[in-house]
Amino acid sequence: MTKDFIQPINQTVKAMTIDGLTGFQKKLSGLDDLVYLTFGEPGFNVDDRVKQTMIQAIEDDHSHYAVAEGDLALRQAAVDYYDRKFDLHFHGPENVIVTSGVTESIYALFQTLLTPGDGVLIPTPSYPPYFAAINIIGGKMLKLDTTSNHFKLTPEAVEKALAETDLKVKVVLFNYPSNPTGVTYTEDELKALAEVFKKHQIWVISDEIYAELTYDVKHMSMMNLLPDQTVLITGLSKSHAMTGYRIGFVMGSEAIINEVGKVHDTLTFALPQVTQDGARAAVTIAADAPDQMRPIYQRRRDYAMQRMSDMGFDVGNPQGAFYIFAKIPEDFSAGTDGLQFAWDLAVEGGVGVAPGIAFSDATAEYIRICYAGDDEALAVAMDRMAAWIEKKRAERA
Repeated sequence: MTKDFIQPINQTVKAMTIDGLTGFQKKLSGLDDLVYLTFGEPGFNVDDRVKQTMIQAIEDDHSHYAVAEGDLALRQAAVDYYDRKFDLHFHGPENVIVTSGVTESIYALFQTLLTPGDGVLIPTPSYPPYFAAINIIGGKMLKLDTTSNHFKLTPEAVEKALAETDLKVKVVLFNYPSNPTGVTYTEDELKALAEVFKKHQIWVISDEIYAELTYDVKHMSMMNLLPDQTVLITGLSKSHAMTGYRIGFVMGSEAIINEVGKVHDTLTFALPQVTQDGARAAVTIAADAPDQMRPIYQRRRDYAMQRMSDMGFDVGNPQGAFYIFAKIPEDFSAGTDGLQFAWDLAVEGGVGVAPGIAFSDATAEYIRICYAGDDEALAVAMDRMAAWIEKKRAERA
């Protein structure tokens, strides 16, 4: 810019910094010989049935503009798929819009539901991009720390938080199974929360992107319990290992979907038709793909939990997603924190993990690992972590 050009840019954007998770990942990228357990990237490739459908779509010249709200056949297939999985009772394609991943879903919903100054209740620790989206739109966050209740939101905590704030809380952003903790909720716990949300007439944005990756428990959607106030967001990145395809779904009443569609038109317009053809294959002929991945993820979870527990981590009870949110061993917590621990582990131990402070100020002594990668890489990471911890303990003795 020339020195005489003084028109300022949006000060909210200018004040933003890169989120802690992405920033730490970039910092790690300069290190050599690192086993990454940082980002939530599935350790599988896309199902061949999806690939072949997309190859055929290219051959058939599906290269033109698609319908903005999503291909009609895909939207109907998505409604049918999630109805079968979670008994949602949607009527048809008018109940869903196709977005560029859940990231766009979140932003489009905030734009639709919030006006500047409106409050958003967010249980923490939480996925960092939530915070940036709320700030850009001018919403106000009411963060509710859940560490004292094993990372679960409770009706009592919600009531207390609402009673003690001056914010006009209009939305609760509810993510389960949770990133970063892996915790999820029983039917009774969800019913109790639904009563509180209903009482206070709060919109529920229910981020259920990990709904198909639960272990030892059955997922129930908040949409079943509070259909008039809930907007469900989900997608195929985690369930079908399609992170790079950017397929997200916003699901809700026809009235709210119509409004979200107005925002979606300004953000993305429409996803490529080829990608949407692949998504339709994923929820039809490849609908069983999550069932093939789930037991492998569960085995990796059990392995990582045992190894980390043996090292002295408090690993909690992750029953979904593919993360372990662990408190660092007590003999390391004095004089350091999760951020320093994570950095030293990367530099000296050759293992990349996510620092807990990226998800909440209250979880500075935690780290998050993703166990979704292949078995060999996970085993190498656990061996390196165990060796580094043993070495550090020996140095302190």
